[in-house]
Amino acid sequence: MRNLFSSFLALSIIASFAFTAPEKTYKVDTDQSKVSWKGEKVTGKHTGSIELKDGKLMISNDKLTGGSFTINMVSLTDEDLEGEYKGKLEGHLKSDDFFGTENHPEAKFVMTNVKPKSGNTYEITGDLTIKNITKPVTFPATVQIKKDKVTADATIKIDRTKYDIRYNSGNFFDGLGDKMIYDEFELKVSLVANQQ
Repeated sequence: MRNLFSSFLALSIIASFAFTAPEKTYKVDTDQSKVSWKGEKVTGKHTGSIELKDGKLMISNDKLTGGSFTINMVSLTDEDLEGEYKGKLEGHLKSDDFFGTENHPEAKFVMTNVKPKSGNTYEITGDLTIKNITKPVTFPATVQIKKDKVTADATIKIDRTKYDIRYNSGNFFDGLGDKMIYDEFELKVSLVANQQ
């Protein structure tokens, strides 16, 4: 009886390995992918884009299992202003009041936990690093997996004060009035990745 149980256990282990497909790496196409941002204040909002430097998505058994991407913070661009005001806002966002891109030219996200939900949706948790400060974030994502291509779309809401970006935050400064900038900003990430 013991030998029969041992044989069954061994077969189960072998079968589990047999049906576990190897993890495949899909490289993010930085030309086709896009990251846009939105920041809001009492008197309105600003929107823009940021370029991706690189990224990858990991797929096994037609499911997302992991991944990462790096954002080129120096490329941060405003898209709702023109001329002098556009230049001033971009310069301010790149300054030490906000993202300090001279000393921190990159931001990075690394997935640490991926939970499949219904259909093509996932709950993704990972480590987001901005200004050399790393904090966990969790957000929903929609992932489409094809034989040679993966697309992933997500909206990530980020509390800037966790990354020591406190400029005109109502949680840290009093009497700001209509100069107050909300702590939470938004990144919309659309990744297109091709199999390697």
